[in-house]
Amino acid sequence: MSDRTTTAVVLGGSLAGLLAARALAGPADRVVVVERDALPDGPAPRQGLPQARHVHQLWSGGARALEQLVPGVIGRLRAAGVTRLPVTTDMVALSPHGWFRRWGESAFMLPSSRDLLDSVVRQQVLADGRIELVQRTEALGPAGTGKAVTGVRVRADDGSERTLPADLVVDATGRASRAPRWLASLGLPAPERREVDSGIVYASRLFRAPDQARDGFPVVHVQADPRDGRPGRGGVLMPIEDGRWMVTLYGSRGGEPAADAAGFLRYAREELSHPIVADLLANAEPLSEVALTRTTANRRWFYERMPAWPEGFVVLGDAVCALNPVYGHGMSVAAQSAVVLRDVVRRHGMRSPGLSRRIQKAVGRPVRAAWDLSTGVDVFYPGATEGGPTLRERVTAAYVRRLLHTATGNGRIARRVTDVTALERGAEVLLAPSVVLAAAVGPLRPPLAGPPLTTEERKAAGL
Repeated sequence: MSDRTTTAVVLGGSLAGLLAARALAGPADRVVVVERDALPDGPAPRQGLPQARHVHQLWSGGARALEQLVPGVIGRLRAAGVTRLPVTTDMVALSPHGWFRRWGESAFMLPSSRDLLDSVVRQQVLADGRIELVQRTEALGPAGTGKAVTGVRVRADDGSERTLPADLVVDATGRASRAPRWLASLGLPAPERREVDSGIVYASRLFRAPDQARDGFPVVHVQADPRDGRPGRGGVLMPIEDGRWMVTLYGSRGGEPAADAAGFLRYAREELSHPIVADLLANAEPLSEVALTRTTANRRWFYERMPAWPEGFVVLGDAVCALNPVYGHGMSVAAQSAVVLRDVVRRHGMRSPGLSRRIQKAVGRPVRAAWDLSTGVDVFYPGATEGGPTLRERVTAAYVRRLLHTATGNGRIARRVTDVTALERGAEVLLAPSVVLAAAVGPLRPPLAGPPLTTEERKAAGL
């Protein structure tokens, strides 16, 4: 047995990187987080994270993983004003198949600003004395060979370069990850890659909710419909902390939302399949300008399929699989992947042969679940892929559409679908014989004529 201390280096100080650092604190004696930018001290915007200006929610599958890694974090978020929203109880959603009813709780979500969520997690993770943060430092590439990575070369903002030795290097640098290029520099083949780009553009704005609607108001979502070949258009109103509403409008190629205030409201009223979002905003106070983002493509690297993989190197988070943010799965997948990282390292030890490959294959499981959920819809937008949906995707989508149609009038099926969407259960539960039979029968209740807001909610919102 060697007495040498073990070191892990995590590249990226975003949510995925911080959770990876927390997962490795313990199995590794020392964890160094390398961040290119300067991280804020509190809940403030972070450079290099444009998606923070749009709706974010942590599904319960991700929230439970987060709590495993950072015990007490949900309580801290709640204390900071984040509401626990039961789903589908506090969700008003219009699908292409009609309005969903508000059934009893199956899962839940924690809707908050990304700035607050990152701040709460960052404060608690960096309080761990085993974790060191190195800011304003760029990762240049791995040190080592195609058989084993032994560290990472970095450059500080003063131009000085050095190599950080490591038993394990974790790339959590997000969509901008250079892992494919780094692997090539080590003499390894290019990883398999797939991209599904719906062409969706996001426009978001913060509002102060009406006084009576600042507590306990539901999420409102008018979903896009990519099936008819026309641009998909949708909108989400998400209640977040401090009595605010984060509103994101989104549209695919040819149906993009506007970036100005007047165009934002016009889009909500005239372009969505129902004006409920615009009606709610009529009595809300704008707090920000409109923020626009076009980086929304689903992109996945199949590192788990590589014929060879170096010891001492792992890729996590958006660096493995970047998802269309509207489905809200990115943070949950990052948390679940960090739990996988922790469990595999604990089971086998930091220096066990083949550890990195085991981790990379295990990370593929939560990634695959969220990928299928996101691309199962986005692949049907015109131009999303070169060849269009595969036969498997068409067959799967036909069954899912039948399930969603059934869920508008069947609470048991709605809860099953929600369990999968919230990453609480795997998609295999949707293939249970009782679920297949229910899908064949269809909804048990007639369709709703309008949004299922309560009388009290309508009054609170000034409708």
